Amino acid sequence: MVSTLGVAVVGFGWMGRVHTQAYARVPHHFPQLPVRPELVAVADEVPGRAEEAAEQYGFATAARDWREVAADPRVQAVSIAAPNFLHREIGVAMAEAGKHIWIEKPVGLTAEDARAVAGAVTKAGVQGTVGFNYRNAPAVAAARELIASGGIGTVTHVRIRLFSDYAAHPEGALTWRYERERGGSGVLGDLASHGVDLARFLLGEIASLAADTAVFVPERARPTGATAGHARSTGGELGPVENEDYVSCLLRFTSGARGVLEACRVSVGEQNNYGFEIHGTKGAVSWDFRRMGELSVSRGTSYQDQPVSTLYVGPGHGEYAAFQPGSANSMGYDDLKVIEAYNFLRSITEGTAYGATVEDAVHSAAALDAMSRSAESGTWTSPA
Repeated sequence: MVSTLGVAVVGFGWMGRVHTQAYARVPHHFPQLPVRPELVAVADEVPGRAEEAAEQYGFATAARDWREVAADPRVQAVSIAAPNFLHREIGVAMAEAGKHIWIEKPVGLTAEDARAVAGAVTKAGVQGTVGFNYRNAPAVAAARELIASGGIGTVTHVRIRLFSDYAAHPEGALTWRYERERGGSGVLGDLASHGVDLARFLLGEIASLAADTAVFVPERARPTGATAGHARSTGGELGPVENEDYVSCLLRFTSGARGVLEACRVSVGEQNNYGFEIHGTKGAVSWDFRRMGELSVSRGTSYQDQPVSTLYVGPGHGEYAAFQPGSANSMGYDDLKVIEAYNFLRSITEGTAYGATVEDAVHSAAALDAMSRSAESGTWTSPA
């Protein structure tokens, strides 16, 4: 028997739309799920935005204040896609109201914020899913299985990269993303958080790290109106960019493996250049998000001059079979969020966590805080 679950979305910029579309698609890709999400409410403080969302997607209720969602007894689960500085307040309030939460990373501005949300989720006995979507790629799931099975031997070192140009233009508006008070960290929270999650998902815990950060575009113009995404602004008052554009970080894993994590939001010529290269004592595996359905794999006993082959993921790798019938058919970014929505709803129906959780967000945030401390002190530090 299929039941309905009242869901709401708080924050209706681009990510709010992605969450909403994922809810709509879940029944098509995962018909075995015994629950169907019902779009009950949407909230956004920008005038008219929630009403537009309700008209376009069919939400029953539109509101300016997210507190109306927290008080709505029809809402059982909430997507939190609001700006970072609101994550803690909204996440804690929704959990305390008994609502399951699907919250975007980095879950606040600091590890303390993430721990507060995780604590509220645990105390309330609700589920808390976090938007670490890249781990949902079937190729990443295949890489994890290959590594865990010893397919490349003992992992020796990894390089994780997240390069983008979304903030490269000097006319990019000085939105909340560039302010310490509302955005917290810069590329650390936005991109490096994904890198830390991939590192932990594939290789285990990080024991210590050493980081360096830099700001390459020191001033931007303040926007004159509401913005969404990464809008440009000209003619406005210039203000300082308060958080980092770039981070490089050396990693030591508890397994003994070594790593390099590098992220930048102002990399001219780079569009979503995200991926990893992992080397072991018997082989290697690498992945590029822009070729999401492929893995480059080297296995064998040759060691020197050992060839590299391309593995096209297919049914049997992660949740691929829910989208395509055979190998080498393409999937996209939004499909990863559909998988995330499925994990969220499955966690609610079964009472067991699937996918990335608020505890994963705590670990990621602790590593980001450690990177900030290391960049300031110039020394190695522990994420603990």
